[in-house]
Amino acid sequence: MHAPLTVSQLTQALSDLVHDEFGRVEVTGEVGRITFARSGHWYLSLKDEGAVLDAAVFRGTNSRMSWRPQEGDRVVATGELSIYAPRGSYSLIVRRLERAGAGDLLARLEALKKALTAEGLFAPERKRPLPAVPRAVGVVTSATGAALRDILRVLDERWPGLPIYLAPCLVQGDAAAEQIAAALRLVEAHGKADVIIVGRGGGSAEDLWAFNEEPVVRAVAACGIPVVSAVGHETDTSLCDLAADVRAATPSHAAELVVPERDALLTLVNDLGDRLALAVARQTLRKRDRLRAIKLRDPRRRVTEARLRADELDARLRRAAALRVERSRRAVELQAARLRALSPLAVLERGYAIALRDGCAVRDATDLTPGELLELRLGRGVAAVRVESAES
Repeated sequence: MHAPLTVSQLTQALSDLVHDEFGRVEVTGEVGRITFARSGHWYLSLKDEGAVLDAAVFRGTNSRMSWRPQEGDRVVATGELSIYAPRGSYSLIVRRLERAGAGDLLARLEALKKALTAEGLFAPERKRPLPAVPRAVGVVTSATGAALRDILRVLDERWPGLPIYLAPCLVQGDAAAEQIAAALRLVEAHGKADVIIVGRGGGSAEDLWAFNEEPVVRAVAACGIPVVSAVGHETDTSLCDLAADVRAATPSHAAELVVPERDALLTLVNDLGDRLALAVARQTLRKRDRLRAIKLRDPRRRVTEARLRADELDARLRRAAALRVERSRRAVELQAARLRALSPLAVLERGYAIALRDGCAVRDATDLTPGELLELRLGRGVAAVRVESAES
């Protein structure tokens, strides 16, 4: 027979059994009473219709959370079961605490993001550049939030007196999405602002959820004025950020993006003006030096040189003409000599004669008739002859 267990031994055995059997568990329920201890730990109870479970969220865990649970919240708690030996009670040591339904929200968010991406609402080629110096800035945010104060402060520091048009709206809650979209359309229809800042300060994912709603995303994408989205802190990214032309890490950062520092811009303009004046002065000195280097010539000298040039050209023309005439004369004489050599008259000069009948040369004696009159062409002159006889 085994010796009886002490209370501590039994409690330890149950603790080991619970740890081995369950390990990390996930429990859903409604928050009952809750205490926020001065140590930083949270103590609460989770309940449903049939049971109550004590739970603890230690400071190291809750310091990483962006929200605080309230009595009546439905939550999903993940952690390990622990048995507290002095009271013989067990509780849940919470390692992660989420609002019930958060998983469904994330699933809907991903589905909407995928659909809008397919439509091209987040495409980089849709992004427009911000105006270098806007004439006025539109702001869509809560009229009482810290985001508006930060935006106004930065704008006043960088460009005092710049017109700012505020379209106030809710930035969280069920009606926020429609109000934000309507405010964007209002600023666009007003037509005075060259750029719009839309956003709010930081908060929990639920607080920022309005900027993930489809009406807001579509209103940002359809806006005819460049939009800067400044939702939450640097680590928060909403669908509104993806649809905007520029995403700012914070509202203050958005104000820095939309307007330059006027003093710095004036300094740059003055510097450019000084550089331009210096460049003009240098160019003027160069042109003046080149002008001084040019020696003006006496116009009478140019006339004299022109006359001499004309006389030279006239002499060259005359020589060329005489040479051309001489070449032509020689060519004519050569052709005349060739013609004379081929002429039948040259044969007659050597003592020959040509008998002609009616101007045509007689080549065959059988063509002649005794008593016929012919013309006899000699080297010098012509004689009339009568045929006495003709033999082949």
